Amino acid sequence: MTHAFGNAPTGVMQPPEVRLPDADHFARRARRLRELADRVAPLGDFLRFMAQLAQAQQAAFEHATPAWQPEPRAFALALEHGMPPLNVQALRSSIDLGTELDVVLDALELHVGQAQRPLLDALRRLSAAEIDRLADEVLAGNAGEPTRRGLMPLVAAALQVAWLRLTRALPQVPARPAGEVRTLCPCCGSPPLASVIEAEPRYHGVRYLQCGLCATQWYLERSLCSVCERSGKLHYLSLSSETDETENGNAVAQAEACGDCGSYLKIFPRELEPAAEPLADDLASLALDLLLGEKGRYRRSSFNPLLIVDD
Repeated sequence: MTHAFGNAPTGVMQPPEVRLPDADHFARRARRLRELADRVAPLGDFLRFMAQLAQAQQAAFEHATPAWQPEPRAFALALEHGMPPLNVQALRSSIDLGTELDVVLDALELHVGQAQRPLLDALRRLSAAEIDRLADEVLAGNAGEPTRRGLMPLVAAALQVAWLRLTRALPQVPARPAGEVRTLCPCCGSPPLASVIEAEPRYHGVRYLQCGLCATQWYLERSLCSVCERSGKLHYLSLSSETDETENGNAVAQAEACGDCGSYLKIFPRELEPAAEPLADDLASLALDLLLGEKGRYRRSSFNPLLIVDD
């Protein structure tokens, strides 16, 4: 099924160009994942575990006290010059990943079942250097070693907590990126996870890309590919309207597929699903990825640290 989205609205309304995540971001994601777990039967157990992980992330965000804290003026120069103040490569060695991960695992251990406990135990046995290597694989978007692939989403969860914490410490909201980097996160420079089309009256019809690492959202005009920024061969694809959502995934998910560069990015119109949360709904709509993968015409361009894709 195809959908034709128009351009962003014009006129007196001026939507914010960049939006930072709220302090309860992970808790809201957990609620959405639990809701989707009840609706998407084949992925129910997976989505419920991810909901538990998101709740553990919220606990870590609220209760962890990392050893490293940025100086109040640490980001001033980058903000002044329109550069991502939380650049992944610049801050990777500074963040206290160990503390963030320990608190995530402690919170998760209170709720997970026996099937997931070996993952937690295996991760606790790794050295700091081994965890760092897993983190590097996550940030590079690599699938990692098959024997340790199941550990990577847990490390990714700790990285997300660390970067969301950094966004909350910024003295001001970064400017919308311009030029060649305008499709990259204005906070950390990562590629987008997905996009949402807002339905609220003051934002109605506005498209925001969302970062998979720090959850920052930034405005990008509609009907533009988020990879090559062309618009001539865009197609909006979804599962068939006749497909049973409870059997085949989140039917609200659509793929903005570009015939010019051969990539696609998921898009979630909140007019159809007001509660849509890009990362949660991305995980719940894996059926759409499988369908596009089988056709072989488009490749997934998004960066979801919790989703390990083996090419």
